[in-house]
Amino acid sequence: MSASKYTLTAQELHTLSSKAIAAKAAAYCPYSKFRVGACVLTHSGEYIVGANVENASYPVGTCAERVAFGTAVVAGYHDFKAVAVATDSSPPASPCGMCRQFMNEFTTPSFLIYMYDSEGNYTCKTMRELLPDSFGPEDFPGERVQS
Repeated sequence: MSASKYTLTAQELHTLSSKAIAAKAAAYCPYSKFRVGACVLTHSGEYIVGANVENASYPVGTCAERVAFGTAVVAGYHDFKAVAVATDSSPPASPCGMCRQFMNEFTTPSFLIYMYDSEGNYTCKTMRELLPDSFGPEDFPGERVQS
């Protein structure tokens, strides 16, 4: 796969980051007080947001990244270009291990993950960098039923 498939324009990156940062406002995090917003960009140009949703029965809550990807998949999207994750911490926080594995299901090793801090500064890593030596759908040939 060519790297250009994952190159974002300045406008795409601005929109992606703005939506992820804004999504933090929708976070339901009365226990941890750790707001997280996420926005996934599809190859067709759709931006789909998510925020973390906690539950008193910890760890039943759902992370922002899984909310965004789950919403996108349910809406019929399966081809993604990048994701942005925004927190109120500095330096930028990366997705947790569960979210990394979840995103790996729907992305490629060169998929881009932009991580934003409380000041809007960011770092960008690929899926391979965040989840080296991962396993995914390609490790189960012939066993998946595509919906």
